Amino acid sequence: MPKEPKVGIIGYGSYIPRYRIKLEEIAKVWGADAVAYKRGLMLYEKSVPAPDQDVITMSVEAARRAIVRAGINPIDIGAVYVGSESHPYAVKPTGTTVAEAIGATPAIHCADMEFACKAGSEGMFVSYGLVKAGLIKYGLGIGADTSQGAPGDALEYSASAGAAAFLFGAKNVLATVDYTTSFMTDTPDFWRRENAHYPSHGGRFTGDPAYFRTSLGCAKMLFEASGMKPQDFRFCVFHQPNGKFPCRVAEMCGFTKKQYETGLLTPWLGNTYSGASPMGLTAILDVAKPGDKIFMVSYGSGAGSDGFVYTVTDAIKGKAKLAPQTHPQLHENKFYLDYGTYAKFRGKIRTAG
Repeated sequence: MPKEPKVGIIGYGSYIPRYRIKLEEIAKVWGADAVAYKRGLMLYEKSVPAPDQDVITMSVEAARRAIVRAGINPIDIGAVYVGSESHPYAVKPTGTTVAEAIGATPAIHCADMEFACKAGSEGMFVSYGLVKAGLIKYGLGIGADTSQGAPGDALEYSASAGAAAFLFGAKNVLATVDYTTSFMTDTPDFWRRENAHYPSHGGRFTGDPAYFRTSLGCAKMLFEASGMKPQDFRFCVFHQPNGKFPCRVAEMCGFTKKQYETGLLTPWLGNTYSGASPMGLTAILDVAKPGDKIFMVSYGSGAGSDGFVYTVTDAIKGKAKLAPQTHPQLHENKFYLDYGTYAKFRGKIRTAG
């Protein structure tokens, strides 16, 4: 009896805008203590999308880079799922525009995912499942967002922008998906009502009752399903709403600092929402070697987590250099904004009429 082919990631890509704003610049306007925010959030600056950038444009860039690494014809992609909490249209799909731009239409299934910060891993899970079921040849899951945070709110210091894209298939797999789990509860720690310009959140309630309970619950299920322990993994990546939370939850799971530091982007980038843990995964794949095992747990307010165990294969060799890598995008060719320009870029200045 032929062995069932392993399904996993065959290509990945990331995109991070070049514009940045430092925490000091935001704090100066609102009379806040930037040092306290740095110490409390472990953040220093965040990426900001240009006026002509949105979830669609960033998703297209990340998807094209994933296609280059996969070396496939995009017409063979059977599904595109874009997870975001800042889709540019209330009534018009993001996925169809992305699929059209990368040359994957018309024989394709598209849908926009929403589940707060885990919408990206949701799209990854469905793409993987469809390939594994044999319903499509390749599936594309994307997590992307643009920054959202009310002026002066804590989210303004952390809500950032970027996109991470993953192609799933059964041939030339770079990292196999070995196990998946999901953990869900109705924990309303973060929300945005219809027509509300900015999201609301439960302050400290978003930590222990929401983020940690959910992330740890999913991680425990993933350890039990796989029969593995923290020491079996070279890397782990968790959702990154700030710099402290992923470090703390990783340590609570038993991981050492060496295991999670490569996937930790928040001290520089800020939180890309739906692309946070997927973005961290792209940074890991940039440096991973054959045989490495990766532990990933996303988080979305509302609340839920998706867990994945990946094993890197020989096919990873040379792939990182085929497209822009994640950490260089963080640290190179940056353009810093003052608060006024940032506010104009993000539509925080409203005019009458």
